[in-house]
Amino acid sequence: MKVILDTNGLMIPVQFGVDIFDELSRLGFSEFLVPEAVVRELEMLVKRAKGFDKKAAKIGRALTKGCILIDGLGPADDVVLRLAEENGAAVLTNDIELKQRLKAKGISVLSLRQKNRLDFD
Repeated sequence: MKVILDTNGLMIPVQFGVDIFDELSRLGFSEFLVPEAVVRELEMLVKRAKGFDKKAAKIGRALTKGCILIDGLGPADDVVLRLAEENGAAVLTNDIELKQRLKAKGISVLSLRQKNRLDFD
């Protein structure tokens, strides 16, 4: 199964100490997709954020190296939504607004639960 990783999903390992790839594999996902817009958002955070958020963005950016990068430019949330529909993929995100938009389109959403595991929303 395919899952698209959103910017804040890639920052979970630093922010909460959760291995997202182990958790996604446990839930049955084997293809990890990252849109180009998400990579650009992480790069912007690396340049502009400070402290803990900067560290989380740097590690999130490094984690994209183990994923399948897919084309898609524009606002990251819009790109994630469009690509999830086109690829029949679930989405890992903690963004409340994006979760609502995804659910409205019938797209499966994964997010952090109890600050120690991932699960379907």
